[in-house]
Amino acid sequence: MNTTAISPFTVHLADDVLVDLHQRLERARFLPSIGTTERPAGLGGERLGALVRRWREFDWRAEEARLNRYEQFTAELPGHRLHFVRVRPARAAARVVPLLLLHGWPSAFTEYLPLADALAEAATDELAFDIVVPSLPGFVFSSLPGGPLTRAAIAEDLHALMTGALGFDRYAAFGGDIGGAAATWLGALRPDALIGLQVFHPPFPADPTPQTDEEADYLQALDEFDEADGGYSAIMGTRPDTIAAALADSPAGLLAWIADKWDAWADGGLAAIDEAELFRVATLYWATGTVATSFQQYFDWPFNGPRPPITAPTGVLLTREEAFRDFPRSLAERAAPNLVSFERAKVGGHFLGLEQPQRTADAIGRFFSRL
Repeated sequence: MNTTAISPFTVHLADDVLVDLHQRLERARFLPSIGTTERPAGLGGERLGALVRRWREFDWRAEEARLNRYEQFTAELPGHRLHFVRVRPARAAARVVPLLLLHGWPSAFTEYLPLADALAEAATDELAFDIVVPSLPGFVFSSLPGGPLTRAAIAEDLHALMTGALGFDRYAAFGGDIGGAAATWLGALRPDALIGLQVFHPPFPADPTPQTDEEADYLQALDEFDEADGGYSAIMGTRPDTIAAALADSPAGLLAWIADKWDAWADGGLAAIDEAELFRVATLYWATGTVATSFQQYFDWPFNGPRPPITAPTGVLLTREEAFRDFPRSLAERAAPNLVSFERAKVGGHFLGLEQPQRTADAIGRFFSRL
């Protein structure tokens, strides 16, 4: 039964917001890059200047029209609003699985639209997906709830959306990063409602103390990776207001902050990403002013407690990111006693559904057809 108010939603950014964005981009200043190939220092200099020039040429109104071809809604959950896209299967099937596609940071719901389209078109007589792509709390068109934004709180929001708002008795989830972590909490807190979950950033057990040499070697390598890559997270987790003030005033700075991680985490860097998606996400973050609220879950990280075991059927599809490609299966087995599948993607990084939508759709179909 639908117990939550749902309203149709249309994407529309005000003209004055877009004019202001273009004026700021025209006045952007660029400093010489101090990094080298051997010792990278982030994304700036002429490389950023070229990205900004192409962003200025980006036709937002055409993109807006494309986005509005998708069914979009907002659901009024207790204390806040959650935006979502719904993509229904292209044909009837004997079994229709309601499926959440869950993004992370620095992303938006738009990241998963190519994957949603691929899944909708892949419907067969036996299996189809009724796809729901939410904007996570604090991202673009979704507002923040009250209280700390923990992974468990996000999971309960998603459960309320799927059961209270959309009326599904049971549903499934797929995602990575923040969204994938929320999916694992669903698998721990709401296993009876979850048909299954599939993540491409693997779950760690509540106690990650290594039990094998393989686990010890991996965790040491992960610590070394985090030491080199974790500056962004340390800033957003301790001084989010300070960095948000800079990014909310400079769209070029905002683009650099986002593009730096896309370049580092995609399999093949920015060249492997549809550049239009980078400009979509940057425009949405800028126009909605939600770069600060996108940091909330980093700032609230200390409120996350140990996650209980994930008892819902679980699949892991490892990305080729440096941080995860050597993840030991034994760690996932300790986190998810009901681990149904564990495979390593041949291509694709942190934005797997965007980088490889068809391959990812195939992997989702394989996993859920087994359940």
